[in-house]
Amino acid sequence: MPELFEQAKIAGITVPNRFVRSATFEGMANADGSCKDAVIDLTEELAKGEVGLIISSHAFVEPRGRARASQLGIHRDDLIPGLTRMAQVAHDNGSKIVVQLAHAGCTANEPDGEFVGPSPTTLPDGRTCRGLEKKEIKDVVKAFADGAGRAMQAGFDGVQIHSAHCYMLGQFLSPYFNRRSDEYGGSLVNRARIHVEVLEAIRGVVGGEVPVLIKMNSDDFIDGGFTRKEMVEVATILESEGLSAFEISGGSPLSPSNRSFSRPGIQPPEEEVYYLDAARMYKDAVSIPLVLVGGIRTYAVADKLVADGVADFIALSRPLIREPHLVKRWHDGDTSTATCIHCNLCFGPARAGEGMYCVAEYNQRQKAAKQ
Repeated sequence: MPELFEQAKIAGITVPNRFVRSATFEGMANADGSCKDAVIDLTEELAKGEVGLIISSHAFVEPRGRARASQLGIHRDDLIPGLTRMAQVAHDNGSKIVVQLAHAGCTANEPDGEFVGPSPTTLPDGRTCRGLEKKEIKDVVKAFADGAGRAMQAGFDGVQIHSAHCYMLGQFLSPYFNRRSDEYGGSLVNRARIHVEVLEAIRGVVGGEVPVLIKMNSDDFIDGGFTRKEMVEVATILESEGLSAFEISGGSPLSPSNRSFSRPGIQPPEEEVYYLDAARMYKDAVSIPLVLVGGIRTYAVADKLVADGVADFIALSRPLIREPHLVKRWHDGDTSTATCIHCNLCFGPARAGEGMYCVAEYNQRQKAAKQ
C-alpha cells in the first residue's frame, strides 16, 4: 500500500515523498519577468518544509501570454540565471522542482500586445480576443519548447504544461473558446492537437527521461465548456504520446466562485476533495501518475487518497501559503488540519505585485500585537 512519505518516481526522477506544491501565482517577479529574491526565499522555505516536488507558478513563454505584470517569465535567455537560483535552492534543501510553462491566451490580464486565443472571442467583461493564425499556433508551440529548453539550462528537474483554468491550451480544448473549423477545432482530437504538438516539441528538447507533466481542468464549469469525460480522453491521448504525469484541477475565471479552483471558505469534509469523481474516472482509464489538487487540507484525507489509489501525489496550494512547513509538520507527527481558512485574501497582494503571503495570518498577528 503506497504511503505519503515514501519515495515515488515520475519518469526519470525520484521524488522524496508524495506531496507536491501545486503551481501557485506568487507575484514575485520583476516587470521583465525575472525572479525577485522573494521567490527564491519562498522556494527555499517550501523545500525546507519537505515538499517533495515544487512546481513554480506559471512562467509565460511569450509576451502576449503574460497574465500579470509580476509573473515569472521564461521567454528570454537572460532570465535563466534567476531561474537557476530557484532550482538550486530547491535541490540544496532536498526537493525536486519543475517549472510550469504557460500562455494565458485571451484570459490574460496584462499581455504585452493584443489578446489572442483559438478563436475570435468577446469575454463577459467586454474584452475582445483575436483568433490565432495557423502559423502563430506553430510559434506558440515553439515558444513552449524554447521555454522547456531554458528550464533545462536552469537546472529544473522537468516542466509542467499549463492547460488548466482556461489558459491558452485549455481554451483550445474548450468549445466555449474554440470555434475553429480547421484541424485545431471541432472534434476533441482536433481540439487536443496543439497539446500533442507542444508535448512532442518539448520532448524533442528535453529527451525521453525528463518529467513532462500537464495540469488540466477536469471541468471548465461553464456552459459549453470542457468536461470530465473529455479530460479522460485527452489524458489517454497524451499518455500514448509520452506524458509523464497528469495534474487534475478545474474551473476558470469565468466559472462560478463555488466551482472554481479557489473556492472560498472551508468545505464540509465530504466535499474537501474538489475533483474526487474526476480522479476516479481518470484512474479507471489512465496509467501515468495522477497529481490531485483542490481543497485538500486534512492529513487523513490525503493519506486515504494515496492509500486507496485514488491519487499518486497530493498537491497543495493555499495551505502552503499560510504554512510552507505544513508537510514537515505532518511528517513530524502533528497531523492536525492545515490552518489555512481558504479566505482567498492571499490573491490580493500577489495580483498587486506585492508578493504572495497569508493576509489572514498577517492581520491576526497585527491584531495580537495591538492587544
